[in-house]
Amino acid sequence: MPTELPTEAPTEVPTEVPTDVPTGSAGATGAPARRLEVLRDLCGGAVHLPGDRDYDDARTPWNLRVDARPAAVAYPAFADEVADVVRAAAATGLRVAPQGTGHGAPPLAGRLDDAVLLRTSAMTELHVDAERRTARVGAGVRWGDVVERAGAAGLAALHMSSRGVGVVGSSLGGGLSWYGRAHGLQCSALTAVEVVLADGTFVRATDAQDADLLWAGRGGGGGFGVVTAVEFDLLPVARPYAGMLVWDGSQAERVLRAWATWTRGAPETVTTVAKLFRAPDVPWLPDGIRGRDLVVVDGAVVVDGAVVADAESAARLLAPLRALGPEIDTFDVVDAASLADLHLEPEAPTPTYADSVLLDDLPDGAIDALVAGAGPGSGSRLLFVEVRHLGGALGRPSPRGGALDHLDGDFLVLGVGVDEDPAGWPGLREDAGRVLAALAPWATGALYLSMVETPTDGRRGLPRESVRRLAEVRAAADPDGLFVVAHPASR
Repeated sequence: MPTELPTEAPTEVPTEVPTDVPTGSAGATGAPARRLEVLRDLCGGAVHLPGDRDYDDARTPWNLRVDARPAAVAYPAFADEVADVVRAAAATGLRVAPQGTGHGAPPLAGRLDDAVLLRTSAMTELHVDAERRTARVGAGVRWGDVVERAGAAGLAALHMSSRGVGVVGSSLGGGLSWYGRAHGLQCSALTAVEVVLADGTFVRATDAQDADLLWAGRGGGGGFGVVTAVEFDLLPVARPYAGMLVWDGSQAERVLRAWATWTRGAPETVTTVAKLFRAPDVPWLPDGIRGRDLVVVDGAVVVDGAVVADAESAARLLAPLRALGPEIDTFDVVDAASLADLHLEPEAPTPTYADSVLLDDLPDGAIDALVAGAGPGSGSRLLFVEVRHLGGALGRPSPRGGALDHLDGDFLVLGVGVDEDPAGWPGLREDAGRVLAALAPWATGALYLSMVETPTDGRRGLPRESVRRLAEVRAAADPDGLFVVAHPASR
């Protein structure tokens, strides 16, 4: 049951809205200053209001394309400070939008005028229990820190392909990793979530207590409270067989056709991604890749229960791809922590546009559409279009259950564009939309909402049987709709 969060020196917040301040929306462009001032001293003063010197820096997310203007931005460092902000926001007629590392901001764009943007980046608790093979992670921790700490203990996490992505946000939304086909979604590894509810009470949810909240935390995307920490299982993998194969972009059709055929017989121990990459000439990319149109296949091979990959078996598995004559071949037995850098994704804050679609197959017609829309000579302005091989454990319901316990599709196609000039952003959207629309004949109709930036009906991202239960959990935990949900379910 919910319990009051212990605190040595609770911050006093008003329990009623002042009678001389109007109720209703309190956005950054129209919120009475007196209403917002009640937030000023919370979080040890780490609250930024419109007009403050640091407000613009505080409101800026990782994706620089998003120009959100919340009513206030708060930086709690502890769960009791989260509770203070939640109670104060509710008392002053504001909503609350939790955000950790600034990823996942696009679906909230234009919806924060009456909300406190609650940035949890200061909540950096991180503990790895090597004996139990578990991790405990605060809401501000990024995957890069987890993979380094876990790797030092001979373990690996179901981490995302970028080290800069936040652990909590990506876990709540599902979580695709290099070990996904063997071990499923990261959200299914969760064993506990700690959350501040809409009334400011604190809950530690496990399978034994407040299990509905843990169920919702496994892929439900949030919306039931502010998750301040999660705990999850780690894998006994210290040195997987991983790397990338790179060809010139002129080989795109040949390589993609061969890769698609190869995936149909690939064991669940291997997870790979094929990518059409319009590589920019930037320092963070390695030599031989910068400034070229390329086709890339990267991935990892793991063996259940094996600390070190079987290099000979893995090499035999990859032989059909190597027979295609890649220019670059980095596959080898590597430290697990190195996989956080494998996918060549930008880490610094960047203006990006991304969208995706789930496919139930990748026949020649779909490959033709991909190459025509994003390959060399297509005129595409996208940085890359990638195809992630799903299936395996990702396609089966997890024994632990969860709001999202599997993905409906054997492949996920993701288009990503980067442009420093806002004038180029509509073009990125057009190019991504053109590619994904061409793939509609093979689309499942479901979406992986963690890779969808436009606000979308949340029902498209969940199994049908989960939609009603998640709505009930959210209604019980947040009956007045205090929390802003990235992809609310239409009714």
